[in-house]
Amino acid sequence: MKTHAFFTLLGVSMVSAPAQAALPVPPPKVAANTVLQPPARPDQVTFPDGVRQFPGVVYASRPGYRPLTLDLYLPPEGMKPPADGFPLVVYIHGGAWMVGMSQQMGAFVDFPGVLAGLSARGYVVASLNYRLSGEVKWPGQPEDVATAIRWLRGNAKAYHIDPARGVVWGVSAGGHLTGLAATAPDLTIGKTTHSDPYANISTVMQAAVSWYGVFDLSTISEQAKLTPGARPHDVEDAAEWKMLGCFDKQCPAGLVAQASPVTHVNASSPPMLLIAGTADRTVPYQQSVEMADALKKAGVEHALILMPNLDHGLIGKTQKETEIGSLEALSKTFDFIDQTMHAKK
Repeated sequence: MKTHAFFTLLGVSMVSAPAQAALPVPPPKVAANTVLQPPARPDQVTFPDGVRQFPGVVYASRPGYRPLTLDLYLPPEGMKPPADGFPLVVYIHGGAWMVGMSQQMGAFVDFPGVLAGLSARGYVVASLNYRLSGEVKWPGQPEDVATAIRWLRGNAKAYHIDPARGVVWGVSAGGHLTGLAATAPDLTIGKTTHSDPYANISTVMQAAVSWYGVFDLSTISEQAKLTPGARPHDVEDAAEWKMLGCFDKQCPAGLVAQASPVTHVNASSPPMLLIAGTADRTVPYQQSVEMADALKKAGVEHALILMPNLDHGLIGKTQKETEIGSLEALSKTFDFIDQTMHAKK
């Protein structure tokens, strides 16, 4: 198995100091806590670095549901596309499958600016909105992710996308959907409830990044008990059970395993970067450790970064701790995307 330079140190990496060389100058602003609203912008934006943002692009219309949209970030017009197109980055927001939006993530004050900074490096970036658990139950969420990937590749020529180079990146609930997109790209085949004009296009991605994601619904309740003050998961109104539409062992046989990315890991799974805070009271960091163990057992290239004393969203006890952790995770993510996508060229 070939191993890229990024993976020379596999396993757990404890990060305590920033490494911002891969980030724009000045680096993105980070607040003291989670930012719930993105900055207001017009319908189309050109960022200072020339990246063009097209928010609210419709990728699917489900009968009985709102149109499903994504925000598209295209590299500067002066950047010549490679012969096969730019690599694709698909971002999936968090929010317990219940809330959240395509333009918000963690404590970043201007997350669209972060995605524009990534696009300026030579990527087409798509940030998805998907149906939430109050709108549709399982497997509606992974179905929407798969539909968006197919739509993007179906329009590859229009947006100069290389359909053979793609990475999916998600946080929290979006990290769960990222894990499924990476390890079970065919999960929703035969389960779709609508006509998809791009149904024959592959959803296989070449790399994946998950920040504090959910990977095993069968172990999350017990793992949460290991962290003082953690949110309980052995209750019916826990977010994952609302998403599935059933409670733990009362779920139909095989459903919990089907919805757990760790179940689907195999030797053909793509390289993965996993990042989590060791003081996470919402999603136990042991979920990321468990996923890393499964990847290691399957012989899949991966890296696990555990960030000491950071809570969910990489929130620290002070604004400075939050800033250091958030920028470090972002720098590692940009490095990983660069290295895996260039290796796949």
